[in-house]
Amino acid sequence: MSSPFPGMNPYLENPELWPEFHHWIITAIAELLVPQLRPKYRVAVEKRVYQMIDENSILVGIPDVTVGRSLTNQDKEKYNIAVASPLAKPINVNVPMPEEVREGYLEVREVGTGEVVVAIEVLSPKNKRPGEGRKAYESKRQQVLGSLTHLIEIDLLRGGEPMLILGNQIQSDYRILVSRSESRPKAELYPFGLQEQIPTFLLPLRRDDTEPLVDLQALIHGVYERAGFDLAINYTLEPIPSLGEADAVWANELLQQQGLR
Repeated sequence: MSSPFPGMNPYLENPELWPEFHHWIITAIAELLVPQLRPKYRVAVEKRVYQMIDENSILVGIPDVTVGRSLTNQDKEKYNIAVASPLAKPINVNVPMPEEVREGYLEVREVGTGEVVVAIEVLSPKNKRPGEGRKAYESKRQQVLGSLTHLIEIDLLRGGEPMLILGNQIQSDYRILVSRSESRPKAELYPFGLQEQIPTFLLPLRRDDTEPLVDLQALIHGVYERAGFDLAINYTLEPIPSLGEADAVWANELLQQQGLR
């Protein structure tokens, strides 16, 4: 079954489905580019690893203090230590522990030199929320923007805070940023809404190289079908995060027309 939405499918933004979709879409982008870029370039699937504490984590950390021996009754009398009543009961609580997070991204590398020509990022929810995930990505982003590497930044998430773009107040549900190293600080921004098709863009390479066209819309539709996401989505429910009033009315009519509501 094909995705019922002409552009981005908002149901794929659900935290339960996003990690799987993220893995599928970066793999699909790599599969699209590999035959077009060889033999001069190869596409490497990389991962960023960092530690973060999530409010939903329920694990115990390593104690700072180790108790060497138990106190005897003589110790208690000597130091006048109060002894708790044997009837006292503790309260069960949860304490957070750092969680290891792994985020995938793509690098287009020049064969022979191994130099990274393009970094391709598909943002995750943790990148767009305050905390270690955003700090880790922003650090990587600044390193790329200060180098000779082109940056492709794909934001398919309505939730969270968009990445910083100076002097730009454009409001959009989604966006694709193409930052060519030779044009910085200027960059190409493709903003689009839920009701629009996802724009295509050219992948920047070395000067005089033929730049492949990336049709992200076709890739997302292909991923939706191959991964069987229609079997995992209940379109009678509202998407997470929820839609604005105008988009909710539009989506309801669209889903009704296709018999999904």
